[in-house]
Amino acid sequence: MSTPPLRGYIDPNFPNPMGPNDAAVVIYGYTPSVIVGVLGVILFFVAGVLHTWQLFKYRTWYFCTVLVGIAFEIVGYVFRCLSSQVDPYRVTFFVVQYFFIVVAPVFFSAAIYTVLSILINTTGRHYAPIPPKLILWVFITCDVIATVIQIFGAALIGVAESNRKDPTTPNNILLAGLAFQSFSFLIFILLFAWFLVKARRMQFKVVGKSFYVAFSAGVVLVYLRVCFRLAETAQGLYGDLSTHEVFFGCLEFAPVVGAIFLLAAWHPGRCIPRSRLVHVDN
Repeated sequence: MSTPPLRGYIDPNFPNPMGPNDAAVVIYGYTPSVIVGVLGVILFFVAGVLHTWQLFKYRTWYFCTVLVGIAFEIVGYVFRCLSSQVDPYRVTFFVVQYFFIVVAPVFFSAAIYTVLSILINTTGRHYAPIPPKLILWVFITCDVIATVIQIFGAALIGVAESNRKDPTTPNNILLAGLAFQSFSFLIFILLFAWFLVKARRMQFKVVGKSFYVAFSAGVVLVYLRVCFRLAETAQGLYGDLSTHEVFFGCLEFAPVVGAIFLLAAWHPGRCIPRSRLVHVDN
């Protein structure tokens, strides 16, 4: 049986060590930039310090999932640095960085869902079409399901590439997870927009307008990142989006960093007054 022709990127300046965990090609489609990796580690570390300080200052324990996501991002970018400087062909480096960078926004999304629930409780339950607790359960569950599918697909892609097999089926699994995630997050955005329209007169009296602008921008940035991952996967492993790191930097790295710093500058613990909370049973 003949071996299928080799497809993918091979770094001319980095000979393949051909170790037991090395793929025949660089799965990224390029050799990751160490500058992006180091920037990721530094910026997320700074964001982690800011969020940790405000978490304890305002005792917003519901927002602690942001710190988990930041920790995941740091680990992911550390492994991108390893791919850049140690071995870009190493499948384990690719899978680990992909796992942590893909999973991290799930924790950011969980914090976003929680903030909307608190805003509904603060402004009034009658301004939302569904109960705040249901928002948390439904959208967090959707994110978990979508992420598990994505990680499963990414792991299978790594296995297929290391064995020089066709990665189309694993890529389709990854695509299904991203499509489900983008759909569920779009529903959340529509729900958030519903709340903004219904409570537009009351909400700015309780919470400042600048917080809603910053929070809305953060939500859009997170969704932009999801849409990028969906378009990248739809193109396949050898598409332009997945083989040029500039797209990763502008549409994965930058939006998530922007969203996290917006949530730090307009932290809900500082912007949402606890004294105005309206506690509801549902």
